[in-house]
Amino acid sequence: MKVGVISDTHGLLRPEALAALEGSELIIHAGDIGKPEILEQLTALAPVQVVRGNNDLAASWARDIPDLSRFEMAGRRVLLVHDIADVPADLDDIAIVITGHSHKPRIDWQGERLFLNPGSAGPRRFKLPVTVALLECAQDALIPRLVRLLE
Repeated sequence: MKVGVISDTHGLLRPEALAALEGSELIIHAGDIGKPEILEQLTALAPVQVVRGNNDLAASWARDIPDLSRFEMAGRRVLLVHDIADVPADLDDIAIVITGHSHKPRIDWQGERLFLNPGSAGPRRFKLPVTVALLECAQDALIPRLVRLLE
């Protein structure tokens, strides 16, 4: 199963991001969406799991989007939250923690648990890269990789 992970679009969904996410069976957006059209475009590619980011909180269109989501993906429990500071202490059954917010891409294995931040796919911030992540989920393997959208 190919899963596309994106965050911090801040209202900008680049063609390069759409191309990288093409063929995903699921797309996960870790918040700071920016405008509802972003979710419409992503939903045209695949089903979407999404949380609000701190910049989405005041937006009326994002009112029904959760701040934290737990779901199952390819037989693994996933926790999705915008800011890693909001990850709850109890992660007993969670195999994958997905966050955004920092704009810094991160793949970090802590034992058997994957912490993944796809970085920012929206407007460039400072000198940070513009990225998304792809997860290949098989029954016996989980292979994350970062995809740089711009040089």
